Amino acid sequence: MNGATTRGVVFVHSAPRALCPHIEWAAGTVLDARVNLDWTVQPAAEGMLRAEHSWVGPAGTGARLASALRGWTHLRYEITEDASPGCDGGRWSHTPELGIFHAQTDAHGNAVIPENRVRAALAHAGEPARMRHELDLALGQAWDDELEPFRYAGAGAPVRWLHRVG
Repeated sequence: MNGATTRGVVFVHSAPRALCPHIEWAAGTVLDARVNLDWTVQPAAEGMLRAEHSWVGPAGTGARLASALRGWTHLRYEITEDASPGCDGGRWSHTPELGIFHAQTDAHGNAVIPENRVRAALAHAGEPARMRHELDLALGQAWDDELEPFRYAGAGAPVRWLHRVG
């Protein structure tokens, strides 16, 4: 680790109520601080709750958070980590059905597809459906498709301002 500090967001898109304290504990362990999430009803999944948490920490914290949350049944989440000097950003998406997906991101949050993944997709240029499939895998399209209803359901969630300028 190069000592760079970054920030990001944990989006818990759906979790059963019984899992909520465990999620807070796991995130708090990684962030080395007590984490109390504001849980709200997730309208896209009956009986599930959702929450968001902005964090600041050393580069690599996003990966540590994703590892701490992986493997729990019924948990859907995304974690973002902003790019910082000398470090790429990242996005981790998890669903119970698909498991975890990771993409490097640029300074604007766009997924960055590594050169070899692009070359592998282009190797199937004569098979448009296969090439499309390879690019969809590289972009995490299946995770986006599955998580989109949960993201939309959170569009009206309360926003917490971290700082104010002026």
